[in-house]
Amino acid sequence: MINPLIKPEALHQLAKTQNLVLIDAQFSYSNYEKEHLDGAIHVNLNKDLSNVGENPAQGGRHPLPSASAFGDTLGKLGISPESHVIVYDDKSAAMSAARFWWMLKAIGHKKVQVLNGGFQAAKIHGFPVNDKIPNPQPLSAYLTQTWQLPMAELEEVSTASEKAGQIIIDVREAERFLGIKEPIDLIAGHIPGAINLPFSENLDENGFFLPKETLKEKYLKAFNGKTSNDIIVHCGSGVTACHTLLAIAHAGLNSPKLYVGSWSEWSRNDLPIAPER
Repeated sequence: MINPLIKPEALHQLAKTQNLVLIDAQFSYSNYEKEHLDGAIHVNLNKDLSNVGENPAQGGRHPLPSASAFGDTLGKLGISPESHVIVYDDKSAAMSAARFWWMLKAIGHKKVQVLNGGFQAAKIHGFPVNDKIPNPQPLSAYLTQTWQLPMAELEEVSTASEKAGQIIIDVREAERFLGIKEPIDLIAGHIPGAINLPFSENLDENGFFLPKETLKEKYLKAFNGKTSNDIIVHCGSGVTACHTLLAIAHAGLNSPKLYVGSWSEWSRNDLPIAPER
């Protein structure tokens, strides 16, 4: 099975490989226009990786598109089931490289990797950078009908919050979890019963993922003997949660459930909030 992460130096060796598709998932298109890795095609979180609705109370701020709609997007990007996809962003995979990785894995795509260290690391390692906007070679839609990785909906998360049988992991920073501040959503706090494991702690001081043995020990301890089916991971809107799911995959562990709606959905549905107000 292909490693979910790839080192910047290994990208050099694959740069001219047939069927390689390099994806830039920086949130800011203007930053992409200024400079990106040579040949990288940009994907947009809101337009390509989400089906943003009018009301975040229904699915959160970044609901998934349908699997078939995502297949249409992949075709336009020139991605087929045979493609070797490497994706990066400028936030050590937190925005939105890990989300794109998870979505590809969730439709059953085999060869997809996230560039460890992201844009900055590749640049330091001498990978060519420019402002040339490549034109993808469109293909027919990537045929897929369903998401195949486990997910949890609001009702299941609510039940898990009230019972001891499942673990809910909130990967937002501690100040948001504790309700000290909330810079994005309407209400500060967290889902009652959730534990806080900030996604930033998956990384070392240089923005690289921690060694797989370190991450494996960390998450096995957090899982406390529960199977992946009894673990739900969420964040603010189902984006940085994928960073932790990537770390878990890098550790060689089975994928827990992703709660895509996350805090942006929960906090808008008149549900219990901790700390109590």
